[in-house]
Amino acid sequence: MSLKDTLTEAVKTAMKAREMDTVKVLRNVQAALKKIEIDSQIELDDKAVLEQLQKQIKQRQESLTIYQANGREDLAQKEQFEITIIEQFLPAQLSDDELTAIITATISETGAAGMKDMGKVMNAVKEKTVGQADPAVISGLVKKALAG
Repeated sequence: MSLKDTLTEAVKTAMKAREMDTVKVLRNVQAALKKIEIDSQIELDDKAVLEQLQKQIKQRQESLTIYQANGREDLAQKEQFEITIIEQFLPAQLSDDELTAIITATISETGAAGMKDMGKVMNAVKEKTVGQADPAVISGLVKKALAG
């Protein structure tokens, strides 16, 4: 079953359980995915869906930070709830140690020799870890590995 089908099933389950807040979040995610498909005239595969889910989470985390900084706990709780719902559809996140091992192996595979090869390493690592790690975390670890 594809990730989009899993989302649809989750919406149906939430509707039957009358969890309207969950339904709303999942429908917003589905709408965002559909918009991308229509705009680009392509069918999103699971990898692309995972990337979009990560983007959705990142947007909500940025909003969460802003709301917390401005003392808007009511809105912050709403964003945190949405993050929790969306994260259910992501694979387990890799630890820093696991990421470092993947990065080290990728540097060896690509023959990267310094910061000028960061883009090449980043692309290869992101391919291997779709949905399993935040690109910002990957970037920091790649910089550290290439600099050291």
